[in-house]
Amino acid sequence: MSNRLNYISRKTGANDKRVLKYIKYPNIPLSVDDIYAVTVEGDRLDLIANQFYNNVDLWWVITTANPDVIRRDSFILKPGLQIRIPDPNRITNILRSFEQINK
Repeated sequence: MSNRLNYISRKTGANDKRVLKYIKYPNIPLSVDDIYAVTVEGDRLDLIANQFYNNVDLWWVITTANPDVIRRDSFILKPGLQIRIPDPNRITNILRSFEQINK
């Protein structure tokens, strides 16, 4: 998958203003194979994504799977949060869903 930001549509609207289309994220259902972890000091979303998915750009998968736990304005995680890491074997399906809803 290419960079998720490539799915932002850039158009020129009225008065030559730049208009951007929001990226949509898929629902990531629970799986018995999901991994649960408790964050410690120094944990970052990009580093966790790299550890489980071998790709720092997939931090958004973890964020999307934890909407009531992880803030969307920082890569840095507070210590003591229990987070769900979607099953790494399902990442291809998650990425396909992302691509489908952002065509």
